[in-house]
Amino acid sequence: MSPNPNSSARLALEGEMTIFQAAELNETLLRAVRDNEGLEVDLVGVTELDTAGVQLMLVAQREACALGHALRWVGHSHAVREVVSRLGLEGELGEAVSIVGA
Repeated sequence: MSPNPNSSARLALEGEMTIFQAAELNETLLRAVRDNEGLEVDLVGVTELDTAGVQLMLVAQREACALGHALRWVGHSHAVREVVSRLGLEGELGEAVSIVGA
């Protein structure tokens, strides 16, 4: 994804969001959050999510808030919905929730 300051962008994640992809995904997510004032991350293609993947999502949210950028998680796959629900994070990472920095 190329830098897009002062604009909105969309990033589609596919495959596993687990500890094995954490380093690469962390770099991708944080770069996208930093480079875009508004970011929508599509999770429909995520086939597996573990707590490392959830931590990446929460770190990206924290970064967006710190920068005053908007971050929205959309298109939750079954795997994402299941983990988010088990962890009780629907309010934090729910599809309808948009996280906007102050």
